[in-house]
Amino acid sequence: MSETGVHPLPIVVIGAGAAGTMAAISAASAGRHTLLLERTRDGGRKILISGGGRCNILPSKVDPAQYFTSSSRNTLKKMLLSWPLPDQRRFFEEEVGLRLELEEETGKLFPSSHKARDVRDGLLELAERRGARIRFGSYVVGLRPRGGGEPWRVLLEGGGQIDAARVIVATGGLSVPATGSDGTGLRVVRQLGHTLNDTFAALTPLTSARTPHAPLAGISLTVKLEAPLEKGRLAAEGGFLFTHRGYSGPTVLDVSHVAVQSADSASPAPILVQWTQFDSAAWERMLMERSQGTAANVVRRHLPHRLADVLLAEAGVDEARTLPQLRRDERQRLVEMLARYPLPWTGHEGYKKAEVTGGGVPLGEVDPRTLESRVVPGLHLCGEILDCFGPIGGYNFLWAWATGRAAGLGAAGAA
Repeated sequence: MSETGVHPLPIVVIGAGAAGTMAAISAASAGRHTLLLERTRDGGRKILISGGGRCNILPSKVDPAQYFTSSSRNTLKKMLLSWPLPDQRRFFEEEVGLRLELEEETGKLFPSSHKARDVRDGLLELAERRGARIRFGSYVVGLRPRGGGEPWRVLLEGGGQIDAARVIVATGGLSVPATGSDGTGLRVVRQLGHTLNDTFAALTPLTSARTPHAPLAGISLTVKLEAPLEKGRLAAEGGFLFTHRGYSGPTVLDVSHVAVQSADSASPAPILVQWTQFDSAAWERMLMERSQGTAANVVRRHLPHRLADVLLAEAGVDEARTLPQLRRDERQRLVEMLARYPLPWTGHEGYKKAEVTGGGVPLGEVDPRTLESRVVPGLHLCGEILDCFGPIGGYNFLWAWATGRAAGLGAAGAA
């Protein structure tokens, strides 16, 4: 409070999602007058739908190499590791009051209640306990930067405005627009002078116009996927799901950005599937060394029968054909179908079902320590609006928590 007894201008945080709520908690905890604005009536809607309604708060391990950006990887690393994973876990358990449980098979950390609402509500309640005010139903349509002795002006739908000492934009990107992500933040920061790396849907299901596998919808299994990168290849291992429209599951989502970015090109990215733990050499041995039984029985032993039958048919191998009867070319085609199957994707579900937005504000346009804009002083950016995303498994929440905290503390220290 100032000498006149009047509260100083607030730090205004725009967006009560994961990054924004963490920014508000951090700014308020540092003793700053903080106002959190949210366009929806309750906030945190992506938190509520994450992890199938259970909220995968964090991964149990993290490596910056798992994240994607077209900006500096060194900057990404600095920002990501500004709040180490063990410290984040302690925060949720000791300050938010949520005991976390490890899901052994996936390495994901969930609240012990397995209720995403507990995470969203716990964060908002902590923000209020630390002194932040929250205003729901407040749709920010523009920002007028401070200058000439004037404060920041936060412009609201309907003509209202709020004066602010500093502004933190945590409005997310374009993914899952039903939760309130309509790209407003991206538009506003561009108007203020920021450039944007091309945005695209990431962690989204893939589709196939030919729907060759529609009869397999509902079948899930553990696979290995491989997709080309500009340098090297991207590999993902884990769950795979056949859908009525195409393909989903963690592995598909983790490589989907490669498909999305190549979808409109002359050469869409090839995605190869290894359907089992066996690679080409292992299948070759199994099909050559056994002298009895049919090829169909060998394949069905390791795959769901309906999928096995589809692969046999695509390889042109009759299910009654015995192993000694297999010609060399038949065996080679079958091995290719089993270990390096070209997934016949033709499209994707886009932002409607994307977990995150790829691209956004280049990381070099913010200070990696405070996340203050290098373009517009007094503006801080955090979360999905920045050019960075990670794989499925709590990695994008970890990014939101780390950058939200840095932006909140950065704004509080400079306000």
